Amino acid sequence: MAETQIDPPQGTARITSHLWQHEKVWLVSAAILLALFIYSPALGLGTAQFAALNLASIAPYLALSVGLAAYAGSTGADRLIARAFTGSPVMMIFLAAVVGGLSPFCSCGVIPLIAALLAMGVPLSAVMAFWLASPVMDPSMFLLTTGVLGFEFALAKTIAALSLGVFGGLVVHGLARAGHLKTPLREGVGNGGCCASSVRSIQPVIWKFWQDDARVSKFWNEALKTALFLAKWLTLAFILENLMLTWLPADLVASALGGTGVGPIAMATVVGVPAYLNGYAALPLVGGLIGQGMAPGAALAFLVAGGVSSLPAAIAVWALVRREVFALYLGIALTGSFAIGLIFQLWTTL
Repeated sequence: MAETQIDPPQGTARITSHLWQHEKVWLVSAAILLALFIYSPALGLGTAQFAALNLASIAPYLALSVGLAAYAGSTGADRLIARAFTGSPVMMIFLAAVVGGLSPFCSCGVIPLIAALLAMGVPLSAVMAFWLASPVMDPSMFLLTTGVLGFEFALAKTIAALSLGVFGGLVVHGLARAGHLKTPLREGVGNGGCCASSVRSIQPVIWKFWQDDARVSKFWNEALKTALFLAKWLTLAFILENLMLTWLPADLVASALGGTGVGPIAMATVVGVPAYLNGYAALPLVGGLIGQGMAPGAALAFLVAGGVSSLPAAIAVWALVRREVFALYLGIALTGSFAIGLIFQLWTTL
């Protein structure tokens, strides 16, 4: 059989496109470090050392989160989400919020999964509860948040995810009972996607995955994929954190986002939408801001608002649902995040 020949320029373009599509975070990190070494070798070396030391310090949490995500994927435990969408509407809301806060779904699967749920007739109230809680917290995020910001903050973020999901679900449930939001999906939106099949049928979970060679292979593939994903975002985050600590005046952060008033929390909530990079990348950045005087309530509001309504997530939601549902989703995310920040700020001052 003749080998397929690729024209050199075309092949080079495809390889370049592939690398940029899948490894662009690594390329950005490398470009920043290269620019720093050219601009100031001392700053470049210091930034590289800062990132390496911080990665080493959270390595145990990183290993646990990678193992947990790989285990969930290889056993099929992620399919347990289907069981959250049966029963009474109010019970579905609470279960969907809990499952959303515990499910280690890939980012590509959340939006198609939600489309599948809505297309199958699952109430919007339960879907909204899952939708709001899922981006904020999962087991891997909990472990890394503990490693970077401490157990108390990780616990507060978990409670915030569940509370926001339940709050949003109950709001939507009340509106639905009043006759609103009958057709949430845009016309032509289907129910495909890499995780949509998880809710079409409930399949048994194989907890002892090591007895199946195919599942063992999937475990290691999931572990490698998750490890590379976390490592690339955390590396970029630590590089940006060091630059932020070097160039961002601490008194500016303290004056804008510090203190116990309502203003810093409101500003952090609004800024969290466009400034949020990635759930894992945001942790070290927020840690650096807290060290410079950012109020704990503002930090939590930033993480929750950014996680739920960051620009990439908002764009995906806009393409999926009707305008009134999108406006409701955004309003619940912002008001809920602001309230969560206020409550956490009050708690930390007691």
